[in-house]
Amino acid sequence: MSALNIKKGSTSHSAYNLRPTFSDTEERHTLAVLVENEPGVLARVIGLFSGRGYNIESLTVAEVDHTGHLSRITIVTTGTPQVINQITAQLGRIVPVHEVHDLTVEGHSVERELALFKVSGKGEDRVEALRLADVFRARVVDSTLESFVFEITGTPEKIDAFADLMRPIGLVEMARTGVAALARGAK
Repeated sequence: MSALNIKKGSTSHSAYNLRPTFSDTEERHTLAVLVENEPGVLARVIGLFSGRGYNIESLTVAEVDHTGHLSRITIVTTGTPQVINQITAQLGRIVPVHEVHDLTVEGHSVERELALFKVSGKGEDRVEALRLADVFRARVVDSTLESFVFEITGTPEKIDAFADLMRPIGLVEMARTGVAALARGAK
């Protein structure tokens, strides 16, 4: 018997298994894409995702440079590191795209979302809705005798938590803007 003890089927330390190991764990990534503000650009970016079966969890778009006619698209998506790298590379090859940044990989970023919640209720439910809104720093932007509309800004997790607490009280409807994000620091 040889002094070398190798387990049957073990290839993790084998010289013959030279292929890199890839993670198949899906991760949430926030991508910031600077594009020309012209017709059809958003459709091309969305087409890249839909044509390859990639999911978009959140999407925000707005013009950020009026004189240069540039818009910023912030996309939150989920995928394996290989899929995210492929998405980023393919986005960079679309002609009207100026820059693509994976904010999740590049360092710390600030993410915020705006949401409006319509909550219906009377008596104690109204008092509880106002108390929870105060805890979450939500503002009342509309009020009737039967309902409130709350405005809340925060991380997607904060928005989800507020929604979970408002459902049993009388959440009627909500609207969310999607994530807006910026990298932290001077760059």
